[in-house]
Amino acid sequence: MPRTKAIKDKSLLSAALEGLEAQKQRIEEQIQQVQSLLGRRRGRPPAAAQAKPEKARPRRRLSAAARKRIALAQKRRWAEYRKRTAGAA
Repeated sequence: MPRTKAIKDKSLLSAALEGLEAQKQRIEEQIQQVQSLLGRRRGRPPAAAQAKPEKARPRRRLSAAARKRIALAQKRRWAEYRKRTAGAA
């Protein structure tokens, strides 16, 4: 918002406020007209939006052997990365 000098006469601000409130009222009326054309009441979403979310699937468990394979593969990847970066430096 731009900086302005202090306004000593508040009547200008009051007039601006009245104008903005009138604009707000007109806009709200137009919104209601459009919503009625769409067949939607204000404040309540359509039935499709109120559908209950699906239940989350249960977490899958990894076996100890699978965790070990994943850990070894990650260690191999890091070793390869360190080998390449050590050669470049």
